[in-house]
Order: sequence, then structure tokens, then C-alpha cells
Amino acid sequence: MNMFPQAEPFQPHPNFDDAINRAICQSEIEGGVALDALPVGSVLNVQTANTLYRLENRGEGEVLISGHGEICPEPVLVNFHGSTWGTAMLKMRFIGREMSMEFRHPDKGIVRTSRVREIRELNPSDTGSVTAPSSLPTLQ
Repeated sequence: MNMFPQAEPFQPHPNFDDAINRAICQSEIEGGVALDALPVGSVLNVQTANTLYRLENRGEGEVLISGHGEICPEPVLVNFHGSTWGTAMLKMRFIGREMSMEFRHPDKGIVRTSRVREIRELNPSDTGSVTAPSSLPTLQ
């Protein structure tokens, strides 16, 4: 699984506000998963502050998501935008710790989740149990 932080340290962008540069730097420290780096069919369990979501990568920014009692009690195909710090700025097709996921639901429109606490890859050899690969640290 492709996890951040990246090999090269963050370089502040001169045209961004200091708060935005700090948020980008913090997201690299917290880590996350680049959706485009995952193989199609990869399954993640993403624990937010309020909900445990199950996401299956369908490629090209589409995700089959379930877990929320009202928004997606059954798996639904959504267009996954990325993660945000609560502003209009997104890290595209990225699931970041301490960030909110944003996606377009076919019936509910744009949905933002509570902040992501933990990301775990579902081990395909198990029947539903969740594992945390060594390349994907978990939050305590």
C-alpha cells in the first residue's frame, strides 16, 4: 500500500497561506493512502470519529462504500473526491488521517465524513478480519 509521508520533505508553496502550508505538511506527517496507487479491488476499512466505513477501490476515482447507517448502509458506488481539512481545498483521491473524506453520493450529493482516525487494509486471505500491514501504521 502506498503510504505517505513522501521520500522528499514538504516544501511550502510561496502562494499559499501559512495555515494551508501547515495543513499540507501535517497531512504528510499523519499519513494516508493514495487511492490511485491501490490496485482495483483493494479493500480498506476506514475508521472516522463516528463511523467505520468499508471502501473498495473500483478505479478511476470510483469507490464502493458502505458502513454509515443513513448514507450508505449497503454498498453504493460513489465518486471519491479526496480528503479535506474542512476547507474547499482537497488532496485529490487521497484518504488522510485527521482529514475528512469527501465523495459524491448518487442520491445524497456531496458528503463529508468526520475526521479519519485509522486506515486498515482488509486482508483478502481472511474472511472479513482486518489487518494492519507493516507499511500502514495504525493510530493508538
